[in-house]
Amino acid sequence: MKRFKYGLDTVLDYKMQVLDSLKTEHAVTLTAVNFKKEEIQHLKTELHGFREEFDETKHAGAPIESFRLYDMCIGRMEEIIIREKEELVTLKKKEESKKKEVILAKVDTSKFEKLKDKKLQAYQKAEQKAEENFIEEFVSGALTRKRY
Repeated sequence: MKRFKYGLDTVLDYKMQVLDSLKTEHAVTLTAVNFKKEEIQHLKTELHGFREEFDETKHAGAPIESFRLYDMCIGRMEEIIIREKEELVTLKKKEESKKKEVILAKVDTSKFEKLKDKKLQAYQKAEQKAEENFIEEFVSGALTRKRY
């Protein structure tokens, strides 16, 4: 009997390539989300440092210019943190979108894989049946030759 050949192998290969590409894009987006979280945490630490320095300066007594400088730095850091959080929300939405695309591609790919498995099982059953028929014909032919 001839070898098993799945007619949709090229489609399955294409679907696998698309899935791999989407997985890579999702990983890149997820890395960007994690990097943004770390960046925000670093900014918050820096803001906390500014606030502590400002409190120390207030207790030690300093000119009004120093107070204004700290106030401007703290205000600017808070603005930066807010902007970075907005970017994080955007990145998270993009990551969720990529995750959904990966899931859809995985479902699509698994359909073709299951179809291939079913075709392979049917092929194996047909091959086994043909082999059993061959053996049966061989044995019956041998018995017939023995009688004559």
